[in-house]
Amino acid sequence: MTNANLNRRQILALAGGGLASLPATSALAQSFVGEIESDSVAHVRRNTMAFRTVEWRDHFDNLRHGAIICDSASRAVHYWSEDENTYLVYPCSVPMTEEFTRRGRTEIVLKRREPTWIPTPNMRERDPTLPAIVHPGPDNPLGTRALNLSWQYYRIHGIDDPAKIGRRASNGCFGLFNHHVEQLFELVRVGTQVVVI
Repeated sequence: MTNANLNRRQILALAGGGLASLPATSALAQSFVGEIESDSVAHVRRNTMAFRTVEWRDHFDNLRHGAIICDSASRAVHYWSEDENTYLVYPCSVPMTEEFTRRGRTEIVLKRREPTWIPTPNMRERDPTLPAIVHPGPDNPLGTRALNLSWQYYRIHGIDDPAKIGRRASNGCFGLFNHHVEQLFELVRVGTQVVVI
């Protein structure tokens, strides 16, 4: 495969370091969260580097415990450390529909390594064939880390399918490449403030 023949999914998979796991997990992942936004949809954002600029001061009074902005429009998660020495931005998946999108203020209330995934009651109602539980591993929709928000069932977490990054592909959460969520996991603490815009 030459560089001229790389498509968007392959580039994202290479960037995310998940190329080896893509064939094994993509079909299973779709059964857990629904349809991933298609490349044929006219409004799909093609450039994951086209994050809009956000300033923490526009959303927070201070950086006590650090701050995260989950930006649904540009499909990015922004992080600032409490001392303002670290600013990071990560491409992410976002909720599939406005119905699944919750906006406003929340905070990190729990950090989980190798999380277990349990479908929400609404997910089970929409799709009764979902498994009751998925233990840690490559097929887990939460990936390798989960940061639970104070809103029930909402999280910033890893991902089981790199094709979801930069797309509307979740039931309300923000999914990051596993190596990104592992980095963020080490930086944030319980109490880190979060705004979803």
